Order: sequence, then C-alpha cells, then structure tokens
Amino acid sequence: MPNGAAYSRRMGRVTRRTPAHRIDLGDPEGPRVVARPDTVAVEEPLEVRVGGTSLAVTMRTPGDDFDLAIGFLLTEGLIDAASDVRHLMHCLDEGEDGRPTYNVVDVTLAEGVQPPPASAARDFYTTSSCGICGKASIDAITTRSRYAVAQDPLRLSPDVVAGLPAALRAQQKVFDRTGGLHAAGLFTGEGELLAVREDVGRHNAVDKVLGWAAREGLLPLAGHVLAVSGRASFELTQKALMAGVPVLAAVSAPSSLAVELATETGMTLVGFVRDPRMTVYAGAERLGLTAG
Repeated sequence: MPNGAAYSRRMGRVTRRTPAHRIDLGDPEGPRVVARPDTVAVEEPLEVRVGGTSLAVTMRTPGDDFDLAIGFLLTEGLIDAASDVRHLMHCLDEGEDGRPTYNVVDVTLAEGVQPPPASAARDFYTTSSCGICGKASIDAITTRSRYAVAQDPLRLSPDVVAGLPAALRAQQKVFDRTGGLHAAGLFTGEGELLAVREDVGRHNAVDKVLGWAAREGLLPLAGHVLAVSGRASFELTQKALMAGVPVLAAVSAPSSLAVELATETGMTLVGFVRDPRMTVYAGAERLGLTAG
C-alpha cells in the first residue's frame, strides 16, 4: 500500500435526506400526494492532483477516494502499478457549511515515475466534454495497454456469468437506500466475488474496484471477470483492458465502440446478463459457445 493510503473507506456522507413529494396516480378517487423525505445518493466533485497540479475533476460518491485516484491513473495509462504512487492525501478545504470537505486528493508519485504531461488536464477535459471517436481511439488504447488479454487462457461457464448480476446486486447496500448508484464487482473465473464498489458514476465505480485490485497487488487481472450494473461503454471496456481483465459482463447493452475494442483486443464482452439469458458480443470461445 502506498504511504499515506491507510484510510477509512468512507470519507464524507454517501447519502442525504431531502424533502420530496410522492405521487400515486393509481387511486380511483384521484391522485394521492404525500410529503415525505427521501434518501438520495450524494454526488460531489473530486479533484485529483498529481504533485500539487490539478489533473482531473470527476463527480463521484464520497468514499474509496484513494482507490478511485489510483484506478484513474492506472486506467489512463499514467501509472503501471500502485507502487508507482508514493503517497496520497486528502487536501482539506472548507465546505459551504464551514466544515472541512474531502474533495481533493493529492498524489505524490514514486521516485523515477514520470509525471503527467502538461497537456493531460486539457486532454481529460476534452475527452469528457467532446466524446471519443472511432478507430483512432481504439488504436490508441490498444497501443497503450500493457496486457495482452487475448492470450489469457481463462474459460468460464455461462452459468457463472449468468449469476454475476445477482451476486453484485446483493452487495449494493447504498443502492438499496437510494436506487441511484452504479456498481462494479471483481470476480474470479469461478464466480467468487472479491470486491464491490458503488458510485454515481459507472466509470468511478470501475476505477475504485481496479484501484483496490492495484493496491492488493493483483495486477494484471488475468483470470478475472469485471461485472457492471449498467451498460458497457467504450470507456469501461478500456479500463478493463488497461487492468488486464479478460472478461467484461454488463447487465445492460454495450456500445458499438465497446464491441469493436473488445473484438480487436481479444476480450470477452457480454451484455444483457439477466439470468438465464445473456448476449455475447466478443470472445464467445471463452464460454465454450458455438451457435446452433
């Protein structure tokens, strides 16, 4: 574990009570309106700094911020392992109510590790605001990845894949209270759940899980499966690839670029995983499947 990374998983509130009106249109006597507080997921900005220089800002659910920072640096190709980070710390700033917040993480890289280029902050802003485009992005990610997932010998049962969403859902504690969080879970090829993280951003949930795996010394994640509660975007497929994950399973649909990236790199991509059905978009051989 990098120096300074001993921390509570929860820094700040993850849920908040807010006034709300519940409306029921099903009553034959007319709409019923009940004023009752509801619980919502907290969404706050997290600024990631490297050596005191601002690199990126993401909207996230507070908690596991150090894993999020390490996972982000890892999946963006800025570090190779958790050992590339010497120290992490929360920079305390004052919130609107005068109490300190934990919305800035400053990362100190290990000696000899190159800092991000000066253009990196602008590049992250451009990517998040303007999107990514086609074949050029796939070529860039393929070049940057350190792991050849196509060579991963993992074979797994379709029954194992079908059971991943239920295992993931059973651990979504904050979702139970809010209905407003994404989740990512890391599983072994036998379906054993190793870690689950929740966040308002699906990419943050993935970064938190992969950052945890990096701190545990598990990289590359050969023989593992990453399961996500929503759709499989290009960005999530990229993050899985950068950590050496050979299989990405999603409850919802993949995007066209996600399918292209998975196909190009030899990753297995499974969407619409809803027991007993699923759709395999790339790498069906890992599940031992042939079309009838």
